[in-house]
Amino acid sequence: MPKTAILPALAMFVMASTISLHAGSLVGVTMPDTVRVGATTLVLNGMGLRTKFMAKVYVAGLYLDQKSSDASAILQADAPKRIVMHFLHGASKSQIANAFDDSFNDNAPDARKVVKDEINQFLGVLEPLKEGDEMIFTYVPGTGTICTINGKEKLTIAGKAFGPVLFSVWLGPKPPNADLKKGMLSGH
Repeated sequence: MPKTAILPALAMFVMASTISLHAGSLVGVTMPDTVRVGATTLVLNGMGLRTKFMAKVYVAGLYLDQKSSDASAILQADAPKRIVMHFLHGASKSQIANAFDDSFNDNAPDARKVVKDEINQFLGVLEPLKEGDEMIFTYVPGTGTICTINGKEKLTIAGKAFGPVLFSVWLGPKPPNADLKKGMLSGH
């Protein structure tokens, strides 16, 4: 190979390598390596796949102010965090609400009693989703937990009590599936 061909080939390899470092990808869903929440930049901690009866339901990405594989520390930290759910399969409002309700029971049964009203508010704003839709949950210290569906802010639940309960759906002892939690805590 002539030297003049090596340089462009090397440049293409470096550019391709750089591009792959700036986004996470899982089963065809790509999420940026970083997102801005107010003045804070959050990094993509990991991505996981939610499956049910062999169907790929959604890919979830976890964003934190610094990478961590410690689910308990993430849940307890009063620090900005975000979960992005990118749907690969449609779901009705009742399917989504029932799945969240079951997860709250499985992962935060005691805390659930404390934030019962907030959970009911949250379940009330859910809506049917189709392939390609996104739900984003962002916890901001001093503000609370913000629920966004397809780019529209649906609800902000003030305070810090609801955030850990919501994030426990994925990071608690009984996530929807183990590989989902493992992927979100994996750092890739």
